[in-house]
Amino acid sequence: MTNQTHRPRCLLLMLSLLVAATTTALISEPVSAKIIHRERSLYSTILLDQRGSVICLQFSIRQDPRNQSCKDLKDPQKLIFGYAKMMMMSLLLQPDPKRILIAGLGGGTLPTMLNELYPDADIDVIEIDPAVTTVAETYFDFRENEHVKVIVQDARVFTKRAVMRGDKYDLIMLDAFNGDYIPEHLMTKEYLEETRDLLADNGVLAANTFSISRLYDHESATYAAVFGEFFNVTQRDSANRIIITTGKPLPDIKSLQTVARMLTPRLKPYSLDINTYRSAFSVEVDWDPDARVLTDQYAPANLLREE
Repeated sequence: MTNQTHRPRCLLLMLSLLVAATTTALISEPVSAKIIHRERSLYSTILLDQRGSVICLQFSIRQDPRNQSCKDLKDPQKLIFGYAKMMMMSLLLQPDPKRILIAGLGGGTLPTMLNELYPDADIDVIEIDPAVTTVAETYFDFRENEHVKVIVQDARVFTKRAVMRGDKYDLIMLDAFNGDYIPEHLMTKEYLEETRDLLADNGVLAANTFSISRLYDHESATYAAVFGEFFNVTQRDSANRIIITTGKPLPDIKSLQTVARMLTPRLKPYSLDINTYRSAFSVEVDWDPDARVLTDQYAPANLLREE
């Protein structure tokens, strides 16, 4: 698909997205929702609302508040957001991670689930906003332990220092959505190259990003330039897409099927049917491969100013 034919569709859908959806899997907010916590941190306004048994975390930065994490108090293990389910599909490529890195804490859904699934795995969570950590602990029962550690730091700074130390991770999850955008310095070729250097030999990267955006072509081209082929993971009920890659040849369908059979019973308590990967995974190049790659000198702000 050329950039000329792709852009009008993206722009039109982007307008509807800003009205009716969210880059972090919007859940409609009924009138009965009540605010149970409001806090202005150094980086955003943090809101928590409760609708029945469901508590949701929202970050208000540039536009309207967007649901970032939700938890059903009656069923705490249940994954509510489609994007979280798609992120966990990265386990198909790495079903036994020993070291895990997560950029972005939110309500702590991903690290909590991974700690339950892999209690002996070491999980480093990078979160720039200490207020988010406090909220996750207070309202979402997130807990650090001997294997789960939160580092309050910018993800780019952490990555640079981790590369210098020679750290390696079996699974890296980039989930640094803040409200309705991804920090620009976490989208560039230079950052992704540094992140790639943290992958172990069998390491897998999963990135929570945009399914509809003026950046779609450029962001896709940037990941392709750094990692080569990747799985583009989308679902109809989510405005997100997940990029899953290894920087090496992707596994074939037979390998995925074998791992899916093994994971299916373990993931059932989380309301996650791992077998939906059959319809969610794609390697189709649906972006302009000639789109300009995002760099530290040509970041999203530059691109959006041109539109």
